[in-house]
Amino acid sequence: MEKRKFLYDGKAKQLYATDDPELIIMLFKDDASAYNGVKKSSIKNKGILNNKISSLIFQKLEENGIKTHFVKQLDDCNQLCKKTEVIPLEFIVRNVVAGSLARRLDIEEGFVPANPIYEICYKNDDLRDPFINETHARAMNLATEEELKQILRLVPQINEIMIDMFANVGITVVDFKMEFGRDKNGQLLLIDEISPDSARFWDSKTKNRLDKDRFRRDMGKIEEAYREVLERLGER
Repeated sequence: MEKRKFLYDGKAKQLYATDDPELIIMLFKDDASAYNGVKKSSIKNKGILNNKISSLIFQKLEENGIKTHFVKQLDDCNQLCKKTEVIPLEFIVRNVVAGSLARRLDIEEGFVPANPIYEICYKNDDLRDPFINETHARAMNLATEEELKQILRLVPQINEIMIDMFANVGITVVDFKMEFGRDKNGQLLLIDEISPDSARFWDSKTKNRLDKDRFRRDMGKIEEAYREVLERLGER
């Protein structure tokens, strides 16, 4: 499968057309950004590590009946994926209070709520991805009623699979975001990536952070943290 037309340049990934109109190639970059692009840098081997981690996660989700855009990992930095129409919403799961939620609600980081917290953001860089709810999404025609119902059924299922997958390697899934898209037949698919860039992973015993918070907070050893996640998941 060869890269053809350049389609999109994002903060952490690039998309390319292929010789199959229903498939794209997703390239993972070493570029890093935080706080809506205010802080930017490059992290050695981040693209390779995120590609491999996200590939393993999406394969696990597929094995458990979750339909995704993932087809296969092509090489260190590239994935072959199904082409979709992106639904401009981010669905966030929070199993442990951290980051912006701790600041917004003045709750200490590490607090475990009685139930997972689910949030929705409108994907719009100009508006800084504001929080919205289901009624906003319907009113703005961002997704259909049936799509929202289906996504809200899938999100807890995906969360349970993630929690189990990472608990087996001594990692707590603190929070993570998900995106969805429609394929050519209108089927709903989980898209984008799930990686230390888009999730918070903590060592279950030490609470050591194994995610992009190490970049956000100038904690150092970013590549080492991402690599540890990959190695615990069983790949080197």
